[in-house]
Amino acid sequence: MEIKLYLEPVEIKQSDFNFNDQRERYSNIITTFYEEDTFPELDGINIALLGVKEDRLSINNFGCAYAPDEIRKKFYCLFPHQTSVKIADIGNIKNGHTVEDTYFAVAEVVSSLLKKGILPIIIGGSHDLTYANYKAYEKLGQIINMFVVDPMFDLGEAEKDIDSQSFLSKIILHQPNFLFNYTNIGYQTYFVDNEAVELMDNLYFDTYRLGVIKKDLEEVEPLVRNADMISIDISAVRQADAPANANATPNGFNGEDICQIVRYAGLSDKLTSIGFYETNPTFDSNGQTSFLIAEMIWYFIDGYCNRKQDFPYLDKENYKKYYVTIQNHSSEIIFYKSKKSDRWWMEVPCPIDLKIKYERHYLVPCSYNDYQTALENEIPDRWWQVFKKLM
Repeated sequence: MEIKLYLEPVEIKQSDFNFNDQRERYSNIITTFYEEDTFPELDGINIALLGVKEDRLSINNFGCAYAPDEIRKKFYCLFPHQTSVKIADIGNIKNGHTVEDTYFAVAEVVSSLLKKGILPIIIGGSHDLTYANYKAYEKLGQIINMFVVDPMFDLGEAEKDIDSQSFLSKIILHQPNFLFNYTNIGYQTYFVDNEAVELMDNLYFDTYRLGVIKKDLEEVEPLVRNADMISIDISAVRQADAPANANATPNGFNGEDICQIVRYAGLSDKLTSIGFYETNPTFDSNGQTSFLIAEMIWYFIDGYCNRKQDFPYLDKENYKKYYVTIQNHSSEIIFYKSKKSDRWWMEVPCPIDLKIKYERHYLVPCSYNDYQTALENEIPDRWWQVFKKLM
């Protein structure tokens, strides 16, 4: 498939980045779709920037469609400290006649990139584009884990049409379903009703309140390491740090927190796409939020360049193996510790007939704290959540 059919050049020009010095910036090393006849050659590319100027289903945040090029202006000015990665900016998705047409185009382009082993960084646009990103994995027939940074769950009402605050229910109810697990971090309880919390529990999804995550940010790393795709709503960052969102509120992650989270994402060998949504330049202050997104992308790439390629289902020989016996539990819990990175995983029993289908899911990323929990004769919560899904 020729993905160029769905794309248009970026609306910034190379001449916009004539600096007063000769130092190398991202504007110098990214192969960019500036003109119709300059679409990048994708062979050998590791990461592709993809803009989506779609906000027709945004709730109270029209104008976020203008974010992609504003983010590019800030990102292209940054210095690349990791030059081994090959990056192409393939431009912006052409908006369809309907939003569904745009979703289709996003899914086609993202699935094509994934087939080539290229990781798309999506800069939007409204948060319902997460649904289009998910549809790309459906096209590949791949069962995935989704990780979302959002102050709410975006469930909405199942019987209503999709929008930027109701896309998750469409993903959950979509058949055939390719979602194995959904993780939300940073939700704020006063934005979420009790029924939604109960539904997340009943579906064995992982949800973590803002205060819980901020108390120990390092515990985010294994959560992120379990994700195939990540979706970030900028309203999860407090208004003081990211004002460019009509739904911004006083509480949320700060700039340092969110940059650390996306660096963890970059480090994950399993992760194959990430999206940044709901940035609205109309409400920005001196480009502050676009700068923050640009820095988040910088940290993500920095993490990507430091990947260890140590996901254990590929090769268990490079791991230390630990067996922990839990009293009154029928089987031992097996932990794996990477000799390359010192990161931990634990194995969850999986029925033989499901092992091929879920081969990427029954080895669960965890932390040393989970191992300590098992040594204290308690089954880690992460282990239970996956065990319930597999049984």
